Amino acid sequence: MVELWKRINKEYFLFGVLALFLFVLNSFDKGEFGFNTRKALYSLSYVLCALFIDYVLIPNFLYKKKTWVFSLLLILSIVVVIVLEEFVVEKILLSNTHGRGFNLFWTLLDVLPPLAFLVGFKFSWDAIEKQKKIDSLNRLVAESELNFLNSQINPHFLFNNLNNLYAYALENSPKTPKIVLHLASILRYMLYDCREDRILLSKEIENLKDYIQLNQLQFDDKGKVNFRVEGNLSQLKIAPLILMVFVENAFKHSYASQLNNILINISIKITDKTLYFTCDNNYSNNSNTNDLSKGIGLKNVKGRLNIIYSEKHELIIEDKNNMYKVFLRIELD
Repeated sequence: MVELWKRINKEYFLFGVLALFLFVLNSFDKGEFGFNTRKALYSLSYVLCALFIDYVLIPNFLYKKKTWVFSLLLILSIVVVIVLEEFVVEKILLSNTHGRGFNLFWTLLDVLPPLAFLVGFKFSWDAIEKQKKIDSLNRLVAESELNFLNSQINPHFLFNNLNNLYAYALENSPKTPKIVLHLASILRYMLYDCREDRILLSKEIENLKDYIQLNQLQFDDKGKVNFRVEGNLSQLKIAPLILMVFVENAFKHSYASQLNNILINISIKITDKTLYFTCDNNYSNNSNTNDLSKGIGLKNVKGRLNIIYSEKHELIIEDKNNMYKVFLRIELD
């Protein structure tokens, strides 16, 4: 209610400033270089008419889709101004010998420009306020969608890794404690560090290292993982878990489709606050790889990128020659 009152007060104030400017501008006679009572009364009638149109006709008829009623009352309002100007002000302040003859065309040229100026202000103001509401609504929708997408990431990650942990536990593998340790570290990162909209890029990379080590424990000697980081991270920040989805997909699909010769290359390069991320993994055609680009995690990260970095990212995904390649460029905060 307070914000609405401030907005209305500001709108009325600006209208008053414009009306005063128009009144002063039209009330002085350029030929006689002085205040002209007749022109002042004309200007006053224009301001009052515009006030009636702006705050009675437009909100109560035009915005409520009563177009015909609005048009009729608008024409009637202009007619009233013309009648006052030509048959009241002229007759009272000027004698018949000095009064000008009535000419509808020239009279409209006098009346319509100031009215259009003040009525145009109302339309412009309302358009700006409407756009503000649309932007606010879009932000709320984007935040809601982002929260929904974020809420799906952790269960997706847990589903994949708890299945693997369960399998190793059944086999009484000596790797189980280390897997639990790395998994706990990653979950701690998700639960505490990822609550912020942006986190330090250095923390995100440390989490990737934990995740890679977690998966390498399950690899045995079945393949090779190359992970390289270049550039100055400094205090750069990134939305959490953006990069991890691509790394997770690389491990999941490469490991699931072949028993050995697994190759995963992950590269992060920072140049002038721009992150260049590449993630390549091989896979075998002998397994089902049709869903490589259709998983829940990948769909979610695309949604997050479009919301968070709408005009500040480029994502290219290629799938050819048994290699799945991801290239991501982000302009970081």
